[in-house]
This record gives sequence, structure tokens and C-alpha cells, in this order.
Amino acid sequence: MKTIEIRCKNNKKILNCEIGSTLSDIFLQIKQEIALIPVAAKVNNEIVGLNYELYSNKTIEFIDTTTSAGMRIYTRTLFLVLCKAVKDVFPDGSIKIEFPVSNGYYCDLRIGRYITPDDVTALRNKMNEIIAAKKPIVYHQKPTEEVVEMFRNMNDTAKVMLLESLGRIYTTYCSIDDYVDYFYGPTLTNTGDLNIFGLEMYNTGLLLRTPRHDSPNELGKFIRQDKMFDVFTEYHKLQDRMHISTVGALNLAIQTGHSKELIYLFEALQEKQLIRIADKIAECKGIKVVLIAGPSSSGKTTTCKRLSVQLAANGIYPVGISLDDYFVNREETPRDEKGEYDYESLYSLNLPLFNEQLNALIAGEEVELPRYNFITGQSEMSGNKLQLKENEVLIIEGIHALNPELTSQIQQDQIFRVYASALTSITLDDHNYIPTTDNRLLRRIIRDFKYRNNTAQQTIKRWASVRAGEEKWIFPYQENADAMFNTAMLFELAVIKSQAEPLLEQVPQNCDEYAEAKRLLQFLRYIKPLQESLIPPMSLLREFLGGSSFDY
Repeated sequence: MKTIEIRCKNNKKILNCEIGSTLSDIFLQIKQEIALIPVAAKVNNEIVGLNYELYSNKTIEFIDTTTSAGMRIYTRTLFLVLCKAVKDVFPDGSIKIEFPVSNGYYCDLRIGRYITPDDVTALRNKMNEIIAAKKPIVYHQKPTEEVVEMFRNMNDTAKVMLLESLGRIYTTYCSIDDYVDYFYGPTLTNTGDLNIFGLEMYNTGLLLRTPRHDSPNELGKFIRQDKMFDVFTEYHKLQDRMHISTVGALNLAIQTGHSKELIYLFEALQEKQLIRIADKIAECKGIKVVLIAGPSSSGKTTTCKRLSVQLAANGIYPVGISLDDYFVNREETPRDEKGEYDYESLYSLNLPLFNEQLNALIAGEEVELPRYNFITGQSEMSGNKLQLKENEVLIIEGIHALNPELTSQIQQDQIFRVYASALTSITLDDHNYIPTTDNRLLRRIIRDFKYRNNTAQQTIKRWASVRAGEEKWIFPYQENADAMFNTAMLFELAVIKSQAEPLLEQVPQNCDEYAEAKRLLQFLRYIKPLQESLIPPMSLLREFLGGSSFDY
């Protein structure tokens, strides 16, 4: 019997295993030594499913749902089981997994009529039945033309367009019993490994609820996000009218020479959004403060600049002030769980001074603005004095702008709040949605390299901390917005691909960040590139790509 040497990071041991062993086989040998239930593993720092076979010496590390990669795999498997349940219960029906909302995923169930609570109950029961049966999830690799023909016979046009645009010789797909599907990442190996989910009616479709990231044995709390839902729905309807709602359709449009039309149309639509927001502010008499919030790499800065132009077109002249200048002295800054200064905390700001000065400015008084000295860590008076004129408004951007505590002492009818984020609405196909966080991470990787001299590895390493701050300080307040602005562009991944790929390829294999870099690279390979030179200088994307007509 030929053996190979496997180094396992979980128990720090070297195992001699039979060549061709799967990761599941190896885990059975050491499960008593590892206090986790694996959903996948890193093999030489690349995420793979537990059905992965080993034919040479490798370093492995088993992961569970407490990791972001593990939770993605768990969620992807839920998608697969839901899709099978739809086919079992409604043989002539179909489902599209559209976007994340309310701590779950909104799904459009298409069965030729309005869905009812009984329909949802039938699907939930079928999913539970599939999970209880502990059905194996089997992977198959066949020539792409055969796989394309199989999905064509299933009338799955989105998958046909996607797979045909990739130019691959072979394609791997998965199956549960006689149901087949295609996903762009690994799944669990058995439906019985799913232990918690929720399924309920939401608007005119379904909400598939998934476990909490910080507590995988509990469902995420249900929170209605009607404003967020409306923004996503508006974009999906627009894409459906254009017949470009999936990456396969986008690739076809790029290949057939329709890039310019796409760019000009969506740039115009984004400008139209800003005009509507500026008009709404102008209609709300008495607005003296415009607050703009959004997560990292959402394009808040360009949103602020372009909205300022549209406000000026309405005869309203914005005056910007920076929340960063209201930091408390460094020694007064709250600390995080690691004992480090937490500059993302709301309480790192001098809230009494901020409210006092805003009230004074709104009343027409003159104030001397503070300035935070990042070298000494002290708050200083800047000598810069400000007094608002009758037709001027304050415009302030920052992560806390939607938190009511930030402006708790300000008369609320004098404030207009804008939430800006890259709410990616295009999907790979009907069953493979694109995480909005991936869109923002790719933007940040490019921006950090261009303007902060950071490598992709450094940006990926910090991303978990950034996301944790967003979950705590930004996302709970999204629905407080008076207007939501989607900064994502239908075509943008095709544009940023060319700048992101070389940076991701430089992440070394021997670091933990390699797995995420590899995943993003594999995802970007589904998308045909689009020339950056076609992007106009006022585009929001120029904040990340460079070449903007705005100063930053």
C-alpha cells in the first residue's frame, strides 16, 4: 500500500495515509483529537470540500462554520437543498436566489402563481426530509459541452450562458439523487450535516434564513429591512428588463460589443439616483445637515462629492466637515477586546462637542472647528472658523452617520440621512449569488494598493476586523436612512478584474490569506474583462481605479 505524508495543523501531527484518501477519511482517523465538526479543509491553504482526494504530500487544516469560509460552504449547501426541494415539490417551477436581506437570503420562487403559506410549509418539510435522509452530495466531472447540453435540456439558460462563456474543457457539477446543479465553490458532502435553517414568506417570495456567523447553532435574528429590499428589487427589475441579470449574460454583452452602452446607461442611472436624492433634500424644507454613512469601500467619498454637485444644482451649497476631527484625546479612546484603541467605536468621538457645534451652526452662529492631531493623539482647536449661510448645509460622511446617538441633541427634522453601499445585484446564475462584501473587498484591495501602499495580503488580513466593526456600528442602523444609494455598477467586476487579479496573485501560498486570495481569483475567472479606459472620470469607480476628476 502506497502512503503519503499529511501534516495536520489542527493537531500538529504528521499522518501517513493511503494514497487517494479523502479528507473525510483522514478526519475519521483523528476526530477524537480535534474539537470541531469540519465542513471543509484548507489543503496547502486552499479551501476544498471534504470529498477532496489526496495523492501527494500535503498540509491540511480542517475548518468549521465558525469561519467565514465554512459558513459560505454551509450556506451554499442550504441553497442546493432548497433548489432540490423546489424541483421535488414543484417539478415545473424554479427558484432564483437573489440577494441577502434580513439576516437571510431573498429567493424568488416561480411557480406560475402567487405563493402561499402552504407552499412554504411544503418546501420547508421537503428540505427537512432531504436533510434527515442524510443524502450524499456527489460530484461529477464531464466535458463542458455535455454539461451545457444537460442544463439546456433543463431549460436553465443562465447556467448555459455562464458555462459557455468560460471556455473550459471540463466542468464539475454536483447531484443529490437525480437532481443536478452547479455551484462555484464546494458544498458539504452530505445533507445530514445541515442542522439549522429557516424558511418563511417574505414579501412576494421566500426568505432562507441562515445561522449566525458568531453563533452557528442559532439562526440570525429576523430584522425587517424594507428599504434595503426595495433598493435590491429596483435593480433586479432593471436588469431583468435589460436581460442582463447574470454574469453569463454580462459576458455575452461584453463579447458582442455592447460594453459602451452598458457603461453609459448605468452611469446615467446612478447619476439619476443622486439627482433624486438631491431633489428630495431640496423638497424637505429646513434641512441643515446631510449625513452619509456606509461600510468600507462603499464609495462614500465620491457619493458625497457627486451629491454636493447635485445639491448645488438645486441652489443648496454643501459645506463639509470631517468626523475624524472630533476624535477624543487618544488616552480617552475606548479599547477593544484585545486592549487596543478602538477608533471605530462611536465613543471614540467627542459627541457632546459635535452636537454643541452642530446646534450652534444650525442656529447661524460661528464656531471654531477642532482638528485631531494624529501624531500626538490630541484634539486641538484648528483656528478654522465656520458660519453657515442661509443657503448652505453641512454635509458629513462617516461610518456612524446613521446612528441616532451621533446626533441625539439635534432637532431630527433638520437632518437628512443617506446610506451608501455597493449592493451587488448581478448573480453568477440563478443559484449562485455574488456577496456584496466580495465586491467591496476587491475595491478595497485595489484602493489600498494604489493609495496606501498596502498589499492584497495586508488588506485581506484586516478585512475580518473591518467586517466586525461594520456589523456592530453600521449595519444595525441601515434602515434609519432617508435615502439609500446603491454604488455598485452592473459591469464593475468586469472592470476591476484586471487590476485586482495581479494583486491577488502576489499573495504567497504559505500565509493564511492565500485561501481568500485564491477564492477571489477563482471567482473573477468567471467574468470577462472590460476596458477600464471606457469608464468616465466622474464615475464612482474612479475612487478605486484612479483617474478621477475629483480630488481625494
